[in-house]
Amino acid sequence: MTEILLTNAELADGRLVHIRISGGLITEIGPELEIAGEIIDCTGLIAFPGFVDLHTHLREPGSENSETVLTGSRAAAKGGYTAVHAMANTNPVADTAAVVEQIHRLGIEAGYVEVQPIGAVTVALAGERMAELGLMNKSKANVTIFSDDGRCVSNSLLMQRALEYVKGFDGVIAQHAQDPQLTNNSQMNAGDLALRLGLTGWPEVAESSIIARDCLLAEQTGSKLHICHLSTASAVDVIRWAKGRGINVTAEVTPHHLLLTEDLLEGYNSIYKVNPPLRSAADVQALRLAVADGTIDIIATDHAPHPAENKECEFGQAAFGMVGLETAASVAYSTLVTTGLINHARFQQVMSEAPARISGMQNQGCELAPGTVANLTLFDPKVNYTVDLESESKSSNNPFLGLTLQGKVVHTFFRGIQTVRDSKVLNMGEVVA
Repeated sequence: MTEILLTNAELADGRLVHIRISGGLITEIGPELEIAGEIIDCTGLIAFPGFVDLHTHLREPGSENSETVLTGSRAAAKGGYTAVHAMANTNPVADTAAVVEQIHRLGIEAGYVEVQPIGAVTVALAGERMAELGLMNKSKANVTIFSDDGRCVSNSLLMQRALEYVKGFDGVIAQHAQDPQLTNNSQMNAGDLALRLGLTGWPEVAESSIIARDCLLAEQTGSKLHICHLSTASAVDVIRWAKGRGINVTAEVTPHHLLLTEDLLEGYNSIYKVNPPLRSAADVQALRLAVADGTIDIIATDHAPHPAENKECEFGQAAFGMVGLETAASVAYSTLVTTGLINHARFQQVMSEAPARISGMQNQGCELAPGTVANLTLFDPKVNYTVDLESESKSSNNPFLGLTLQGKVVHTFFRGIQTVRDSKVLNMGEVVA
């Protein structure tokens, strides 16, 4: 492999250093290194450990018209990610060792990021009987996180048993917190706007009540619980309460819930239809503050690609979901760092360190130190750019089109191989190794 020297990069703590990459590892970091090998000038760029996404929908197998593991991996690399966790709502559902191994193998073949499958909690996501969690964990994919995301594990006894089961191998249950009895045919956030638009409202208690129940179950079992895509101030309050009790719970928020509000639905534009729905400005502010104070542990994209025909239709029939891998870091930086709520060290925690820790992927280079895997993201914190249609994803349901964001990924390295150069994804024949 070619030896690479990244010069004049800034670390999250403000230090200016050179970083040497060789043999897939970071071999040296320091302010004064011998200038040798291929030189990449990183003046003005911040070096972060490669971002880790705990919540990605790659759609393969079964919905390759929306996304594939390859196209999703390229989109992830462009967004600065070196690891993504692929949700189980594929077709067939990732509820067996065979399916999770297929997804894992496709990730290896793509080669742009570590693709770690998330296994389903229940067979076919039906919420009736537990999937073969142990076999998925023992498979070549080594699944440690299980979720029926897109659907809630609403049966309390089944949720309790799943939490108990994964404790045996230090696994995690990631819950899509949505009481189905309170959200039947819900389309958007419950409130005055929903009433005026004539759309069925989605009450915040449908989220917070499930979170409260599951936190108590996690306390009882002593198991690890992760809550997907928080969207309300009341949900934040429940997580804060649970952590105060010492319950082993972590939580994520998406970039779109940190920036966008329900007001965008005024024109019935289904690009803004998402599960959970966009909420009020007060909820957005509560979520931002919760990231700042540590109540929310990580940023996760919930990247949910859909073909145009599933979004460009009557609002009530349109699919829920937005793409987000390529813009996540920019949205998070714009809403949290440029506003003064968090610093670069906290940004590194929520984008890299904490999701790697939750998933047990610390060996994938979630810190920048000699001897660690060379998974790095070089980020320009000062550039402003307008989001356009250019994308590596197969789908274009991007809610950020036309918005100006601050901060952009410039280079990405995965296991010492440069996958993104000057914000462009390299083809495998062009990669620098």
